Amino acid sequence: MFLRLRQLCLVAEKLEPVVEDLRSVFGIEICHRDPGVGQFGLQNALLPIGDSFIEVVAPVKEGTAAERYLQRRNGDGGYMVIHDTDNIGQWEARMSALGVRIAAILEVDEYRGLQLHPRDTGGALLEINQTGEGGPLEGAYHPAGPDWQSFIHTDVVTAVVGAELQSDAPEALAKRWGEILDRPVIAGASGLSIELDNAHLRFVQARDGRGEGLGGIDLLVPDAEAVRKRCQPNNLSEFDGGVLVGGMRFYLRTDN
Repeated sequence: MFLRLRQLCLVAEKLEPVVEDLRSVFGIEICHRDPGVGQFGLQNALLPIGDSFIEVVAPVKEGTAAERYLQRRNGDGGYMVIHDTDNIGQWEARMSALGVRIAAILEVDEYRGLQLHPRDTGGALLEINQTGEGGPLEGAYHPAGPDWQSFIHTDVVTAVVGAELQSDAPEALAKRWGEILDRPVIAGASGLSIELDNAHLRFVQARDGRGEGLGGIDLLVPDAEAVRKRCQPNNLSEFDGGVLVGGMRFYLRTDN
């Protein structure tokens, strides 16, 4: 059964400023705003990058899990790592065998998602979902709305190719995620990683004072310098290898 990185979610105190920065810097557009997230006290926006997605959520009620997460991590930043598969039943059975609790089950038409309990996973909110029989990436994907394909723009960024999880104990976190996701942990020149069917997860030492969480996203770009120039009108920060938007490090890769 496959396991693909499908969607990465940021959490923000205020939704629209972060969404506008993402649109401006990466040349991407909103494909959908899901009213269903209102049950969690949130509002959101999804923006496709190739056949993957960046989502931004923001609390609209007091006492939400997202609000607590913002407080714990001192502001806007990474929140969820979402995968898709072609056999959600096997993943549900695996979580039961590992003692990983299901925090929420999401079901709409042919879509079924499992949100795993963060205390059992560490790192970030981890979700696995399936649409129908688990079709091609360019096919239906309920969280992104019925017409998400028409909103794809790849002039500035072409794909999401990885995510970076930071921790004070990255070895232990990598081992736990490798166990949960049934993938080996690879020790390479750039550190520890897990290879998925379309991307990778990297595990690094937390060095920004914000503790454990989703700290970075790897983007495939045709021209990294052009992306940096797009940051300047927005007064957004740059760092060696990427740009900072919405409290998230976006690493600009010119190859996989």
